[in-house]
Amino acid sequence: MQDVIAQLAPSGTLRAGINMSNFLLVSSRGPAGEPEGVSPDMARAIAGRLGVPLALVPYPMPGELADAVGTGAWDIGLIGAEPQRAEKIAFTAAYAEIEATYMVPPGSPIATLAEVDRAGITIVSTARAAYDLWLERNIRHATVVRTESIDAAFQRFVADGADVLAGLRPRLLKDVGAMPGARILDGKFMAVQQAIGTARGNGAGAAFLRSFVEEAKASGLVADLIARHGVVGLSVAPAG
Repeated sequence: MQDVIAQLAPSGTLRAGINMSNFLLVSSRGPAGEPEGVSPDMARAIAGRLGVPLALVPYPMPGELADAVGTGAWDIGLIGAEPQRAEKIAFTAAYAEIEATYMVPPGSPIATLAEVDRAGITIVSTARAAYDLWLERNIRHATVVRTESIDAAFQRFVADGADVLAGLRPRLLKDVGAMPGARILDGKFMAVQQAIGTARGNGAGAAFLRSFVEEAKASGLVADLIARHGVVGLSVAPAG
């Protein structure tokens, strides 16, 4: 275990990078403004297993968290696992999943996911979110317009009269209520794989995290955290 602690808590404290923009994983704030939710509680469980103190390191957006890998700013990062990020981050299998899909405005002729990627269609997305990275890899014909935040994406979608808004289903359920007649398309174009990562090169630490995540899913810990925080739209990921 000492080699794991040396890699994951070299300062004596486990520093956990937390993506503050994911309202399913960070669902509230504590008395001092500290993040509370499934993601911070997973970090607390890891620190408890290692027997070290925990420091939560918040990031406003996931791209900023990913960019900080290897800088010494965090030791583990709780973030969506995407191939682009995996070039520098050693990820566990997912501990939880969130469906990503599309919303269309009132009167839209688009009825299915397959109809979205066509010439002349404009998709509004949040830059560098896990689902946006999927769009970057997979959209071939439609035009993707990116904004700096989830709120800005909805505002841009409305202001521009865009064809499609990409997002996490739980957030789109909120947005569709603010646009009478809008629709969320059935199905998903991907599921964001919420995982835990550490810098590549931390072999012992990465192996520990992979084992911890599988145990957390099998033991019911992840399910208990989702229920404790009353999160709707987050599900336990399958065994890795």
